[in-house]
Amino acid sequence: MIEVKRYHAQLANEWDAFVSKSKNGTFILQREFMDYHQDRFSDHSLMIYQDHKLRAVVPAHQKDEVLYAHQGLTYGGFVWHRKIKFDEAFDCFKSALAYAHSQGMSALNLKDIPRIYAQVPSDELDYFLYLAEAKCIKKDVALVIDYDSALGFEKNRREGLNRARRHELKVVCDDNFEGFWRTILIPQLAEKHQAKPVHTLEEIKLLASRFPESIKQVSVYHRDKLVAGTTVFLTPTVVHPQYVMGDGDKNMLGSIDLAYEFIINEFAQGRRYFDFNTSSEENGTLLNSGLLFWKQSCGARCITVNQYQIETVRHKDLKLNLI
Repeated sequence: MIEVKRYHAQLANEWDAFVSKSKNGTFILQREFMDYHQDRFSDHSLMIYQDHKLRAVVPAHQKDEVLYAHQGLTYGGFVWHRKIKFDEAFDCFKSALAYAHSQGMSALNLKDIPRIYAQVPSDELDYFLYLAEAKCIKKDVALVIDYDSALGFEKNRREGLNRARRHELKVVCDDNFEGFWRTILIPQLAEKHQAKPVHTLEEIKLLASRFPESIKQVSVYHRDKLVAGTTVFLTPTVVHPQYVMGDGDKNMLGSIDLAYEFIINEFAQGRRYFDFNTSSEENGTLLNSGLLFWKQSCGARCITVNQYQIETVRHKDLKLNLI
């Protein structure tokens, strides 16, 4: 018997314990991370039980007649029990669609969890989406280093490292979020991209205090002046720089090259991938050639990151054709 429950705050401990032991969940899908911006979203996360045992969760929120998983997160989708079997996962997926349909939601939009974040093979959802005739509404290009077959830095990146060494730059993991946000990240984003960080300084400091082993701040100094930095998110399988920025002298100093070399090597142990994040824009239809060139010169190569829309009424016709 499958039961779908809507998440509420009293279930936070059960949710977090499940995600921490799941096969494809990460710390950003735990409630202490998700709920930092709960005022911006009408949470409608799902907890799916089979015979009274939690088998899957869906971090989600509702907007109008659509269930989103999740617009406020880098990825969402279905988080699976570590030992869930294929047919069990199918029943959970179908039941989630049926629940959303019963609640008056016509569609489920989800950001798939990239497979590099899974600790155990987790492509069930890809097949279920095919059966449900899901529409791929966005496909991003992301650049990734596979530590098991790393290509290394190319000549132009090595030249940047040589500049950094000639200028005697120092790189350390020091939790200097304040300095990085106020003197480099915020002003440089405003000047070059007319943008703001997704997180405020107060939010990132709060999240780092909640997840000290998963969120690190790395700083690059030139003669005791902060010249570059990166805020790094760490999961069991992936090293991911969430924010990277240097000051106006970054090309002359080679500070960004040094920051990347440090975090690629410093946090590699026990992990499989380094995720540079996406290099596409305009809903995935435009590729940023500068980002592609730079990341590929660090030895990264392409994976795709997808978003889907599924009509919830499709649950009525879904079935596994077993022989």
